[in-house]
Amino acid sequence: MEIISGVERRRQWRVEDKLRIVAEAERPGACFVEVARRHEVSRSVLWAWRKQARQGVLVAESAPMFMPLQVATDLPVSLPRPGTTPAASATPIDTATTGRIEIALPDGTVIRVDEAIGVAALRRVVAALRG
Repeated sequence: MEIISGVERRRQWRVEDKLRIVAEAERPGACFVEVARRHEVSRSVLWAWRKQARQGVLVAESAPMFMPLQVATDLPVSLPRPGTTPAASATPIDTATTGRIEIALPDGTVIRVDEAIGVAALRRVVAALRG
């Protein structure tokens, strides 16, 4: 018998744990009910996680990585990339007066953002460029 003396709260699962449990449940020969019981998870919750994983909603975040950074006072004028207009790619912005940040990637891609951009928004932009 379990006596609950306080307010019972829902358990918060990390995405990595959810994916690990779903992977365990989908192994050949695994008993779905036993996996749920072993991890003290409702079968319906495990089914929901499984559905989310299959739909691509439940995915692990990629590990953050460090990128080399160079702070320069004079912005280099780069050659235009194929398929871009020379005026757009060769026009440097005075970041000191505009409050903007310019990120030049090794492949020639230049990202210009406002200094107040949030970390999550910047991550989405960089992830979109990688994909």
